Amino acid sequence: MQYHALSLARQAHLEVDIVAYGGSDPHSAVKEHKSIHINEMTQWPSNPRSFPKILHPLLLILKPLVQFFMLLWYLCVKIPKPDVFIVQNPPSVPTLVAVKLASWIRRSAFIIDWHNFGYTLLALSLGRNSRFVALYHWIEKHFGKMANGSLCVTKAMQHELSQNWGISATVLYDQPPDFFQPASLEEKHKLFCGIDKSLRTPYSLQDCLSNEVLTPDDDNPNVTLFTTQTGTDISLKWNRPALIVSSTSWTPDEDFSILLEAALMYDRRVSALLNEDDLKREDVFWQEIKGGKQYPRLLFIITGKGPEKEKYEHKMAKLNLKRVAFRTMWLEPEDYPLLLGSADLGVCLHTSSSGLDLPMKVVDMFGCGLPVCAVSYSCINELVEVDKNGLLFSSSSELADQFVTLFKGFPGECDELKSLRQGVLASRSSVNWATEWEANAKPLISKVIFDNSS
Repeated sequence: MQYHALSLARQAHLEVDIVAYGGSDPHSAVKEHKSIHINEMTQWPSNPRSFPKILHPLLLILKPLVQFFMLLWYLCVKIPKPDVFIVQNPPSVPTLVAVKLASWIRRSAFIIDWHNFGYTLLALSLGRNSRFVALYHWIEKHFGKMANGSLCVTKAMQHELSQNWGISATVLYDQPPDFFQPASLEEKHKLFCGIDKSLRTPYSLQDCLSNEVLTPDDDNPNVTLFTTQTGTDISLKWNRPALIVSSTSWTPDEDFSILLEAALMYDRRVSALLNEDDLKREDVFWQEIKGGKQYPRLLFIITGKGPEKEKYEHKMAKLNLKRVAFRTMWLEPEDYPLLLGSADLGVCLHTSSSGLDLPMKVVDMFGCGLPVCAVSYSCINELVEVDKNGLLFSSSSELADQFVTLFKGFPGECDELKSLRQGVLASRSSVNWATEWEANAKPLISKVIFDNSS
């Protein structure tokens, strides 16, 4: 929705009001644009433990009601009358109801950008046979059909909306904006200098990044795990870890145990391939792992925040891994593209509750020239082309095999990984968010505004 706001301001030359919850800063390009005005609503407490348990069912009913009236207040009173409301779905309740009512009160048009189906997300926790899920589905479909126009993220979703919902939608593939791009060596070094201390701090007593024989260079502030600077010359270390990035909202539709199991399998398979001796003296052992020996250390940086983060951090701390380390972090909006642009591989565990949406995180990774290993599901091939810009997997064992294959000989001789990166860079140059929006979203929005005003 931030990208929509930027395009509406830059390409359609419109004044834009954003109504949203706080909690995370928007990108600086959004905050600094003179035609974009951010209206931040107060967020409902995520975990109201101060209330007695007997009141929790009441709170579940009260929450959407409070959200509904707060949203209606902002849409009808706090912002100037708009030509069109553009709302992302999900969430559907109470958003679609409130936006439809506001559009009727203010005689404005109403467009939905379908990214998934909200009822399928609710079904992950309540089950598909739940009456609440059925009610949610009815509200989503009923108010979805009232929109003056619709956008969606895949051809598969377009077909579903047309055949089973009676909704005609225009496909607008998610594309990265200009600030998602490969990082320069100088940008990489600056980023790694900023996060080096946290990367060297393990969750458990030791891991392959923290328990190594230190050299005098390791205390040099111009030397990081990945880079070194001498004067004005910056270079990547030959024995650096391979950096793998994954982004998540730590929700049930992403099973991170798959990644933990794959990391454990990589660790064991490489140890077996190298015939490593478990009885070797510890300082010698850690120094050999630091040296690479055909297969590198793997550092997984997991970004994002959400309800299951703490659970998986405890699991990571209990893993006994020789050449794999995990770190979780939350980055500023400007630093996240730099991390993607500095990484060697992206991993996506998004499985899609509906099987009809595409993961935005993969789009961002491609924008930064980063190849991806992604969970295979029905429409993911609209985004990930196997052996061209990424690989697909269906199990932790398959993902572990991909790690072994892609990183053999890292960093100099990993030809498969280099080929995937070249494929990403080649496809990246042909399309971006601005051209996709200009070709598909702008005509729809202009038509809806014109029809509503005539």
